Amino acid sequence: MTYQYKTKGTCSRQIKVQLNGDIIESVEFIGGCDGNLKGISSVVKGMKAQDVIARFEGITCGFKPTSCPDQLSKALQEALANR
Repeated sequence: MTYQYKTKGTCSRQIKVQLNGDIIESVEFIGGCDGNLKGISSVVKGMKAQDVIARFEGITCGFKPTSCPDQLSKALQEALANR
């Protein structure tokens, strides 16, 4: 299943997530800090979505109330709820 999520409050504008059941096959961030987001995408590949949600939910970026990892957790929550 492919899921697209429009981010809120971050430099990245969108996240594309490919899931196989509850396993993350790929993550692509549109916009944002290229190297860091490629790293995050690489690290979460093959992980269970719930594990990524537990680790990334609530992470902030500077003075912002959210971050790209936090937005990824929100994207995964929505993807799991809509499957």
